[in-house]
Formats: sequence, structure tokens, C-alpha cells
Amino acid sequence: MDAEYEALGKNGANHQALSPLSFLRRTADIFPDRLAVIYEDRRYSWAETYARVRRLASALARRGIRKGDTVSIMAPNTPEMFEAHFGIPMADAVLNTINTRLEVETVAYILDHSDAKVVLVDSALSAVVAEALKSVARDILVVDIVDAAGPAGERIGALDYEALLAEGDPDFVWNGPADEWQALALNYTSGTSGRPKGVVYHHRGSYLMSMGTVVAWELPRHPTYLYTVPMFHCNGWGHAWTMTLLAGTIVCNRAVSAKAVFDAIHNHEVTHFGGAPIVLSMLIDAPEEDRKPLEHPVKVMTAGAPPPAAVLEKTRAMGFEVMQVYGLTETFGHVTQALWREDWDDLDFAEQAELQSWQGVSFPMNEGAAVIDRETGELRPRDGETQGEIVIRGNTVMKGYYKSPEATQEAFVDGWFRTGDAAVWHANGYIQIKDRLKDVIISGGENVSSVEVEGVLYRHPAVAAAAVVAKPDDKWGEVPCAFIELKAGERLSEEELIEFCRERMAGFKRPKKIVFGELPKTATGKIQKFVLREEARKA
Repeated sequence: MDAEYEALGKNGANHQALSPLSFLRRTADIFPDRLAVIYEDRRYSWAETYARVRRLASALARRGIRKGDTVSIMAPNTPEMFEAHFGIPMADAVLNTINTRLEVETVAYILDHSDAKVVLVDSALSAVVAEALKSVARDILVVDIVDAAGPAGERIGALDYEALLAEGDPDFVWNGPADEWQALALNYTSGTSGRPKGVVYHHRGSYLMSMGTVVAWELPRHPTYLYTVPMFHCNGWGHAWTMTLLAGTIVCNRAVSAKAVFDAIHNHEVTHFGGAPIVLSMLIDAPEEDRKPLEHPVKVMTAGAPPPAAVLEKTRAMGFEVMQVYGLTETFGHVTQALWREDWDDLDFAEQAELQSWQGVSFPMNEGAAVIDRETGELRPRDGETQGEIVIRGNTVMKGYYKSPEATQEAFVDGWFRTGDAAVWHANGYIQIKDRLKDVIISGGENVSSVEVEGVLYRHPAVAAAAVVAKPDDKWGEVPCAFIELKAGERLSEEELIEFCRERMAGFKRPKKIVFGELPKTATGKIQKFVLREEARKA
């Protein structure tokens, strides 16, 4: 009888909250002496990493950090950034990684909006953070990360990172979250409003993202992973936790370059890495003196924009095995994959490349990805022609947007997360993006809000109207292209307006092409961006 089954309740023996923090305890216990982290001349075993992480958690707790407090970090891919992915949530706090390429205004907004209590900052980025803090009307504890292998920068903190660790206990007792729905991380993403939205991750989602990635990427035990994906991007696609689960070795890379990637593969026998298609293009175009032949296969996960067929062909010839994945910040990163099928083996390369560029099918930890009619919510036919919106459901979907109930409500409709991406659905269940419903440009793996860029362009006194759309680019996938209508009697050159933008926004957000002329508008005065997208392809 059902009542008898229901009478068997949950208890500590049969029900534990899922959290990726548990991976570190297990790996440090089983493989304490295995190499965990490599960065320049620094090496840490899993036992040493666990001790450092516990010191960080303990020190934050002693500094008054409590459950639900936000701790921010702005740093490149160094051991400190990796340790923060465990130490901050181990203190029951919420990890907020900040994009290192952002300008002062946006950093200030994130620090303020996130309610950050502490910010860990690499000294090379201290000038941006120091300026940003001037706009935050509360005290935030600043901790300097001083990297001997990085460029020098001014120290602005009350203490440095190693001094903070010295305050902590390497045997700090931690229990993990009581509830797996507890907030783990807060990641800000560009949206169509121009202001970044705070995407809240939970422990359960990150745990299952790692489990799903192991299966989908067919990861072995003890991989050697080169961290080329910035750890501020969806927490580095969750790979910090995934590689810990497998007791792998993480090779940190402060600045991505073709030489750095080839050197790491050669020197450390790297087996896996991830990155936007720009990283693949960088390897293909590397000068001969920076290249090293691959002595073993290297698996690559790429996302952000479908890699061109020519890039896939050339990377395959070099020994890289590339798999494209698709996801959003709101889905903890990748949730669908262009899963290879055996019946594709005999197709010619052009056909294979086309199939590899599709967004594909759900990762195993995901409950579903579908294409629906945006108006009715009904599933679209799997005919490869009828367009609809990609929707996703599963345990690797965000809790919601921090302090934004309206945006959260709009994102969740009829039990689905609505991505804003338009696609078709093929007979084999594979999804293929055809257009982007959101006005977000993905350039080199970075999200660029067209509205934000337009806001800057409108600040120029000669600009009457501005519209920014994506322009296809062989190197970056997409770049911002601005269409400008000048005020009567005004004159302005492309170089002058780009220089104006250079002083007001991060480099990846700046328009790479500017076209002057009257903008196409509807009868009500709304700019017709679909017309401009076509013009951008030709510009």
C-alpha cells in the first residue's frame, strides 16, 4: 500500500544534500598525493589543496562570513580562483566570480547589487576594483591576490590572500549545505536590458552538472585539464568541480595564447580543455615557432558559436577532437551536445561539419530540451524547418535571477526555461539554432548586450539613433556592428566613434564596424533590427 511506502521517511543515513564540495573531501582522502593543481612553478597535491581550501573557509568564517553572504573574486585562472570555488561555499557563503574584462561601472554595479561582503582581487586588476568601490556605499573587505607570475599591480586590500589563509584552520570542520537547493554561486550575465542579471546556482545543479559532464564527454579517471575557459564564465563550465570529482590535474593558465596552450599540452600531457571557437582559431593560426606537434589525442569542448567547418577540419588534422556544446549562464553552462552518431562516420567532411555545428541533444543530467511555438507553447514538429524557441528543463537550471522576481517569472513558463534562442528540431531529436531572439551578441565566448553598447553610443552628442547587431566574424564568431543615424548637420567618422567607445566600455563590447545612415524603422518608429542583421552580414 502507498501509505506503507510513504511511512519510510528520509533520514541522515539515506538522504544527503548533493553538493560538489563533497568531491574534494573524497578525492583528498583517496588520492592525497596526486597532483591537483599546476600553475607556473607552483604545484599542489590534493591533500595540500584541501588544506588550503579549508583554511580559506575557516578564515572567512572567522571574519564573520555567514550563510548566504556573497564573497566576490576578480582574478584570472590561478590557483586562488580554483580554491575559491570550494573555500567560499565551504564557508556557507555564495561565490561570485566577476568577469576580469569588465569596465569600472559594471564591476561597481555587481559589487553593489550582489551585496558582496568580501572581494578577493588579483593585484593586476586592483585599479578597476579600487575605482569601482568608490561607487559602493558600504564597506567591503578587500583581499589582494599577489601573483608573482603575473603583472604587478597596486595592493588595495586590508591583507593579502596568503595572509588570509594563515588565519584559517587546515582542519576546519565543515558539513556542506543542509539543503541542496541552497545558493552556491552568483554569476552575472549580460541581458537585453543592458544591466547584467545575477543568475543564482544551487548545490544540486552543480553536482549533477559534473556527473553529466563525465558521461557526455566520456571523461576518464585522472584527466589532465587545461583551464582555458575563464572560471568567471558559468564557474568555468563547472569543470573545477568535475575535474576534482575525477581526481584529475588542473593546469591553470593566466592568459590564453596559442603558445601557452601548446606548451601546456607538451609539458604536462594535457588531455582535455574547453574554450570558445576563438581558441581553436588561435591554435590554427599560431606561428610555426609557437606550435608543438600533438603526441596524443586532445579532446576539446567548445561553445559560444558553432565553429566553422574549416576550423573543425584543421583542428582535426592537428589531432584535436572537438565537441560542440550549447547552454547559457542560466543553465550552469552546457546542457546539450552535438553527440556523434555512428551512422555519420561515412559522410563526407562537409556533412559531418554541418552536423557537428548543431546544438544537439540533452546532456544525461538534463530532463529535456525542446523547441516550442513561442506563442502557444506547443512543441514544434521535428521537421528541421519549422522554427520555434529552445526551452530547457532539468536540475541544471538556475534558481532564478537575484533580486529580480519579474525577470525570473518571465524566464520560467509552463515548466520550461525559455532561452530566447530560435531553432529548428530535426527528426533525430537534434536541435539547430537558426537565429537569436535575444539581442545578445556572443563574441569570442563573451556575451555582449546590444542595449548596453547602444546606451554608450547614444551618449555621443552627434548621435541621433543607434542600433547594434551581430556581425559574423571568422575569428570571434560574432562581433558588434553599430548602425548610426547622426543628428542633422553633424559629422562623425568611424574612427572617432570607436575611440569614443574605447574610453567607455570593455574591448570585447566595442563595435568593430560602424555604418552611418538613416535607420530602417516601423510606422511607430521602432528600429527594424532584422533588416540591420542582413546588412551587417554584408558590411
